[in-house]
Amino acid sequence: MSRFLTIVVAVLATACRSDPTPPARGRPPATSTPPIALDWTGARDRMVDDAIAGRGVTDARVLQAMRRAPRHEMVPLALRDRAYDDRPLPIGHGQTISQPYVVAAMTEAAELTAGERVLEVGTGSGYQAAVLAELGDVEVYSIEIVEPLAKQTHELLRRLGYDKLHLRIGDGYLGWPEAAPFDAIIVTAAPPQVPQPLLDQLAPRGRLVIPVGDREQYLQVLTRQPDGSTTTENLFEVRFVPMTGEAQHVL
Repeated sequence: MSRFLTIVVAVLATACRSDPTPPARGRPPATSTPPIALDWTGARDRMVDDAIAGRGVTDARVLQAMRRAPRHEMVPLALRDRAYDDRPLPIGHGQTISQPYVVAAMTEAAELTAGERVLEVGTGSGYQAAVLAELGDVEVYSIEIVEPLAKQTHELLRRLGYDKLHLRIGDGYLGWPEAAPFDAIIVTAAPPQVPQPLLDQLAPRGRLVIPVGDREQYLQVLTRQPDGSTTTENLFEVRFVPMTGEAQHVL
């Protein structure tokens, strides 16, 4: 009887002993297949086909530039799987990366051709600057007022190979006088009214593409005529972050 009890106790002790190194909860086995990388090229193509060409943007150079610019590199990692949704996304510092359709529409409205010079006011994430660079033979200048964001984006653009861009930290309301005149100026923040310094820096027949307004904003294209006058075309209602700096002090 004593020998039988000893065997039973030994069996029970073995059955109840815990594994000294249990697998971590939720951690895949070491032999599991790593996650498959997202198809960014396919995502870009679908975005262009559905949200950009599908909504009326027809300029072939603009569509090709939108298929090349890597928006997923310019959004926070936590939002990367939404990079090619047709919507603005937060990028920190109180700023957003613009909706792809709006970027395409503004680029098309600028009507840039080979050899022309363009100023972007509001580098932000770098997306609009990258799209402009992807047009090809266009000289791109871009200025950003938020210094930490500008430094971060300048480094990113260089890493992505956009090393021919002219980049500056400063108040875009004042433009870039020493590089003027510009064949086009694209503004990615909304002042309450059109900044006169930007109009003054347009070349004859130059185009200023800009959101204007406070609570209600409209995307406008102002064209400088050879006699110095300007014509204005309203495109559609938009929502951009407000322009800061000098724009906040102009009545």
